[in-house]
Amino acid sequence: MSKEQTKRVRNITILASFILGVILCAISLGAELLGLNLTPGFGIVQMFQLLIGISLLTLAIFLYLKQNRPKNAPRSLQADIGVRLAATGLVFAYVAGLSDLIGIGTHVEPNFERPFVGPLQLGGLGLGVLSIIVGILLYYTSRGARDASSMEFLVNNGK
Repeated sequence: MSKEQTKRVRNITILASFILGVILCAISLGAELLGLNLTPGFGIVQMFQLLIGISLLTLAIFLYLKQNRPKNAPRSLQADIGVRLAATGLVFAYVAGLSDLIGIGTHVEPNFERPFVGPLQLGGLGLGVLSIIVGILLYYTSRGARDASSMEFLVNNGK
C-alpha cells in the first residue's frame, strides 16, 4: 500500500469512527425523543451504546491528533500522560456506567422494578469523561516538534 492510500484509509477510519460515535451517543441520549425506549429510565443497552460512542469518539480524536503531529516529533512525557489519563478515564467511565452489571451500583427504589442510573453513576461517568478531555488536552498541548510544551509556563511560574 502506498503512503497516499494509507493516509486515505486512516482518514476514512477517523471519519467513520467519529460519525459512528456521535450517532451512538445521540441515539442513546435521545432514545426517549426517538421513541426507542423499550423500558422506563436509562437502560443497560442505552448505557452500553453511550460508552461505545464515547470510546469511538476518543479513538477518533486521538487518531486525528496523532495524524497531525509531525512524523519526526519525539515522544514527550506530557503526551504519554495524556494518552494514559484518557485511557484511565475511559475505564472509569465503563466501570461507573456498567456498575449495575458488576453489582456495585444498584440503586433500587421500592416502586421501581429494576436498577436505575443513579447520581453516583452519573458522577462517575462525568469524572471519566472529564479525565478523557483533560488527557486529550494534555496530548494536544504537548510539544510535538517544538522545543518545549505550550504548558511550560506552569513550570516557570508564569515567566
